[in-house]
Amino acid sequence: MQLQNTHTADLLVAAGVILSQCLVGRLFFRDAGSYLPSKWQRPARSALYGIWAVTLCGLVMDLLAMRYRGSHLPSFIRVASVCVEILWSFGSGLAALIWMFWRSRLAPHSQSRRTALRTAAACTVAAPFAVVGFGALVERSRFEVSEVEFPVPGLHPDLEGLRIAQISDLHVSPFLSIREAARVIDITNELRPHLTVMTGDLISEFGDPLDAVIYQLGRLRAEAGVLGCLGNHEMYAECENYTAREAARRGVTFLRGEARQLKWGQGVLNVAGVDFQRFSNRANYLPGSERLVRPGTSNLLLSHNPDVFPVAVRKGFDAVLAGHTHGGQVTMEIVSRTVNLARFFTPYVRGLYRLDGNSCYVNNGIGTISMPVRLGAPPEITLLRLRRA
Repeated sequence: MQLQNTHTADLLVAAGVILSQCLVGRLFFRDAGSYLPSKWQRPARSALYGIWAVTLCGLVMDLLAMRYRGSHLPSFIRVASVCVEILWSFGSGLAALIWMFWRSRLAPHSQSRRTALRTAAACTVAAPFAVVGFGALVERSRFEVSEVEFPVPGLHPDLEGLRIAQISDLHVSPFLSIREAARVIDITNELRPHLTVMTGDLISEFGDPLDAVIYQLGRLRAEAGVLGCLGNHEMYAECENYTAREAARRGVTFLRGEARQLKWGQGVLNVAGVDFQRFSNRANYLPGSERLVRPGTSNLLLSHNPDVFPVAVRKGFDAVLAGHTHGGQVTMEIVSRTVNLARFFTPYVRGLYRLDGNSCYVNNGIGTISMPVRLGAPPEITLLRLRRA
């Protein structure tokens, strides 16, 4: 097995998992004897040890990046253990914090009052698991269409109102089926766009059904065709060349440091695409991409990661379409501010951004990574209408 460099996100997740389980263990072994009937204590302890064993396996595979490489373990076992690791750590960690709040309020009251409080505590402790279940069973597959007015500086009048459909981050894997991906393709075709773009991450890891995804992308229909760029998971799975070649056979063009000029009337839209830009190379984003800019036209860049936006503006691009962040995937509103893991890496997480009159739209994506849960960031198909800025 070959290993990749551990990503910062994996280290943050690992730290969160370890801290949450230290808290869970401390509270469980301190309070199990007081609040659990004696006949349930031993089964509960055994269940916790079993979940911890699976969580440890998932954590090890996370850190060794086995999700992205071939291994001797069946894919289902690898995916299931990583999924249990994240879901259990997230749910149990929140439940432990809630239990700490309630525990301090149980002791001072009478027996009847303590019983009522204990019932309330049990309900709220269970709430994180209910929320995770909602995110996995409902919101994860609730595909939404976002219609967006997309301002482009210097847009030719003949391009005014041009419709571009964007999909991103399908991540077809055990967490998102080919049937669900086909539903996304059908919804996108129903929008009748002039142009459709796909901004990377068709699959999640080596062994996912890449050929089936390419077949589905080949069903996309648009007046000017289908263009795209590749994402980091194509790079991890080492399938960039294969993806571009096989997709081209089905009428989908992935732009890899190249551009296409599309004409409507007298207006020309120059669409360029680049491969995933590594965060570690952020000081040298988009090398040589200025040669893809065509003076006298509207220049649109397809880039999987949105943090290239300021560099793209300096290089001469008028607009950027991106994905990668999943809109945060699990997003919470705290004191009127959106909080999610993606904000640690980029200020461009979801929606429309403007810089010096130029525009960037970051699509929420369709699939999920690490855990099959979406909260506050529903999967999105975007229909952008070009407007003169």
